[in-house]
Amino acid sequence: MVSLMAWGVLSLMGIYWRPLHASSEATCLFAMAIGCLANWHRHRIFHCAITGPLFLIGGVMFLLSGVRLIHVNTRWVWPFVFIGVGVAFLLEWLYAKRSAS
Repeated sequence: MVSLMAWGVLSLMGIYWRPLHASSEATCLFAMAIGCLANWHRHRIFHCAITGPLFLIGGVMFLLSGVRLIHVNTRWVWPFVFIGVGVAFLLEWLYAKRSAS
């Protein structure tokens, strides 16, 4: 729910500042980061401690590239995000498996 609200607020900002339009990668990743960080803060879910900052970094990279402040090949951002999410869930699975035993 927090991610959806964050996406809505960021999309409204995107009406006035184009880099944050509703379907931009930066907006989606920022909304996911806010949702993950809220979930980690409330429930202390392990993977959210990793994916929240990861989504935030990805969103910043897309935003900075979108406003042409830095030049980043954005095709490299998505594999970084997907691999990081996979590692986060793998670590949570291994950690939860050991702590349940």
